[in-house]
Formats: sequence, structure tokens, C-alpha cells
Amino acid sequence: MSVQPTRTTAAAEPGHHGDPADIAGARSRRGAAAARAAAAAAAGVAQLLALPPYGWWFLTPLGVALLLLALRGTRPRRAAWLGALAGASLMVPLVHWQAVFGVDVWLATAALEILYYVPMAIGIALVARLRGWVVWTSALWVAQEFVRARWPFGGFGWAKLAYAQPDTPFTGYASWGSSALVTFMVALTGALLVAAGVRLWRRRRPDTRSLGSLALIVLILAGGALAARVLAPSVDHTTTVGVVQGNVPRVGEVSILGERGEVLDNHLDGVHQIAEGVRAGDVPQPDLVVLPENASDLDPYAEEAVADLIQEAAADVEAPLVIGVAHYPDDETRSVRSVVWDPVDGAGDFYEKRYPVPFGEYIPFRDVLTSFIDRLDQVPTDVVPGTEPGDLRVGDTTLGAAICFDVAFDPPLRDAVAAGGQVMMVPTNNANYNFTGQSDQQLAITQLRAVEHGRPAVVAATSGVSAVVNPDGSIVERSPEAEPWTSVVELPAMEGLTPATRLGAGPELVLALLGLGAVLTAVARGRRRAR
Repeated sequence: MSVQPTRTTAAAEPGHHGDPADIAGARSRRGAAAARAAAAAAAGVAQLLALPPYGWWFLTPLGVALLLLALRGTRPRRAAWLGALAGASLMVPLVHWQAVFGVDVWLATAALEILYYVPMAIGIALVARLRGWVVWTSALWVAQEFVRARWPFGGFGWAKLAYAQPDTPFTGYASWGSSALVTFMVALTGALLVAAGVRLWRRRRPDTRSLGSLALIVLILAGGALAARVLAPSVDHTTTVGVVQGNVPRVGEVSILGERGEVLDNHLDGVHQIAEGVRAGDVPQPDLVVLPENASDLDPYAEEAVADLIQEAAADVEAPLVIGVAHYPDDETRSVRSVVWDPVDGAGDFYEKRYPVPFGEYIPFRDVLTSFIDRLDQVPTDVVPGTEPGDLRVGDTTLGAAICFDVAFDPPLRDAVAAGGQVMMVPTNNANYNFTGQSDQQLAITQLRAVEHGRPAVVAATSGVSAVVNPDGSIVERSPEAEPWTSVVELPAMEGLTPATRLGAGPELVLALLGLGAVLTAVARGRRRAR
């Protein structure tokens, strides 16, 4: 009689995937992964809603906290895709205004911005194992923004944590460490929320450390409210400034350059309107009038009739104009200028835009890319970036100028104010982006710059949003979009420099290196443990 071997089914083997305990464990792991993904996506959405046009600024530290919770205890590979998910949920909807140049441009811009969140998330996951992690993670956020605002093609610093804080308890830190210190304090607040929350969850009751974290948050908010008042610049004199938003035909279309003469007429009509208001006694006599970038895309240096029209407007209002013009020195290049146009002497000092927009105002690697992307031929000339600070003397006042996207970068206004700028001026052309939120985002950055340098700011846009901003970041007046608008306001011309203007990029560099140093320390400790 033969004996048949006994067979054991896989389901009966302990530890096999069919074990109920293993099935429950797998489900738990899947649930945890889904929760992390949801937290990462929510982190990006919270940051999106904190930025204009929504402006729910208080969601910014919450967004940081959600991403830190998602990354807590993860390995670098998982941290990478969680960081990408957070970046995507923020950047894809945020920069949708780039779709005016094509859906591919929009998605390519978003994809490039998302990449920066991957190494940041990996770094956060690593330094979370160190003591003092709340500081190191906050410094890493500064490091990410440091690189993103500089590379490639000069960088694109849109959507910094600081740029959601135009007039909030965090804003005052800009006067001591520019946007970098604001970002650090916002991220630190989010990290402290996590530290307190995790501690409370584990202990089920408040203790000294959790209460200490919450107390630090209160101190951060109170410190931001007071920071801008310490070593603040003082008023030297007052100046009366006119602002013109002339509007453009067919707002939101890239083809607005086709109506150059009409755009110029619209803006000069605004100057004449201010002159009529002065003669009627409705508005005070301005000391100067600011007009937008591209108020004249016709070159007044080359076309005498254009120069005559500008001269007539300046003579009518009896004040210098600061007008945005395009200058074409040759067939292949152009410069974007803001020119001081005297009612007697005509064109004088000028500032040239330092950060032209890649693919919008110039084509990188033009010879290569235009050979297979025909659409790039729509930008036939490349804007040559300026190199000099925008300190423009107009009467008794020195303006500190930055043009359009210049305002998103630290150097232009910092250099202009350090060179003597007393009132900041940001002429811009956002006509392609009306009603997309982009103009509001840019205005929020200008508000932060006002606090950073302790100067009022005048924004003159072709079709909105134009605005006048106080040195504390609050808005005095703002225009509607896609409508003609003028204003005449009296502003303080300031003297003295904030610590942020004096220190320049120093605080940002220190914080960025602090974050990178923490990552290197975490990696070194991990290798020692592995050995």
C-alpha cells in the first residue's frame, strides 16, 4: 500500500499572502499610502488657495503642515513622488495663465516648477529624523525657492510661500530678510503646528513641549507684526504721482501688439484726462505721471511723430511722464524701457527691464528651437536685458523702478532702492493675462516688496491691475481690469534703508545653506548607521 504525500495549501502556510493578518496589513499599508497622497495633494491645494486671486493666506502654514505630515517617516523614493504630487496640485492650476501661449507652454512651465518639489521633499524626509527638524525643514523650503528663482533661464520664483503674504502678520519679516525670511517663518509655523499636533495626538493631553510649540507660533505672528516698525525708513518729503491705465483693444489676446497706435493713444488720452482734471480743480497737480510698460510699442527714438505725441501729453499735464516704450536698436534685438519724458527737454534717463520673459520676450537657443517650433517666430526680436539699477531722478524724487516680472526677483528693486529710490514704480503689461489671477499675484508680490524696502509702490498696468501701495503693504487704490483708469495720489518719499535692503541676499543664502547642511548631516548619519 502506497502512501500519498500530504499537500499543504498556500493559504494554510503561516506568513503567506493569504494569511488574514497579512491581508489586513496590506490594506492598512494601502490606506496609509492613500492618506499620504491625499495629504500631499491637499498641501498643494492649500498653497494655491492662499495665493491670489483667492488670498486665503492663513492656509499657507497649513499647506506646509500637510506636506510634512505626508512625508513623515517616509523613505526618499516615496517622498519624491509625494513632493511631485504636492507641486503638481499647486503649479498646474496656478500657472494656467500661461495657456495663452499654448497648452504645451502652460504644462511645460508647470512641469519644470514641479521638479523642484522632488528634492525638497526628499530632503525634508531625511532631516525629519534630526533634532531641531522644524528649523531644518523650514530652511529647506527657502533652499528650494532660492534655486527655483535663479535657474533655468534666470529662474521663475512664482508661488513662493512669501508671495501669499502681501499684508498679513508674516509680512513684516520681509523688512529684515526679504521674501526668504517670510517663507522661513511661514514654513516654521507649519512645522510647529505638526510638532504640537503629533505630540498632542500621542499623549492625548497638552504638555510642556506641545504648548511651547504653540507659544512659538504666537511669538512668530506677533514678531511679524512688529518687525517692519523696527529701523523703519522715515519720510523725506511727499510727492504727488499720477497713474494711467489706458487699456488695450481685445484684452486677453496675444495679438494686442497689432494695435500699437491705439494702445499709445489710449494711454496719452489718460494723461490728457489728468491734465483736464487739474485745470478743473478736481485733482491736484502731479509732480510726475507713471504710464505702463508697453504704453508705446512704437519706438519714439526712431519715430518723430510718436515722440511729438508724448511730448504734447507731458506739456499738457505740465509734469514729467515716466512712460514704457520699446526701443529697437537693430532688426534682431529690442529693449523694454521706462523713460523719463520731460515736458520741455523730452526723453531723458531710463531704466531697462532686467528680467525679460523667456519664450515671451526672447527665445533661448533661438537658432535651434525655431528650426522645429514654428510658433516661436511670433517673437521676432529678442529683448536684451538691462544691467543698471532703476534709480530715476524725477524732480525732487528718485524713483526705484522695476518692470513687470522684474518684481518677482529680489535684485531689481533692492538695487534701485539702495541706489537712492524713494518711491517704487512697477510699470507692467499684463493684458494677455486679464481675469486669470496673474495680475493679482503680481500685485501681491509688489505689496511684499513695499514692506521689504519700506517704500510706497505705484503699479501702472496697460489693462490692470494698476494700484498704489503703502509702505506697510496695504493698498491705497486699485483699478478694475480691462477698463481705462487714472488716479492722482500723494505719497511719502522715504529715506533710509531697511535691514533687508542692506543685507541683500545674505539671509536667503544663510537659510538655504542651513537646510542643505542639515541634509548632508542626515545622509552622513544614515550611512554610519548602515555600516
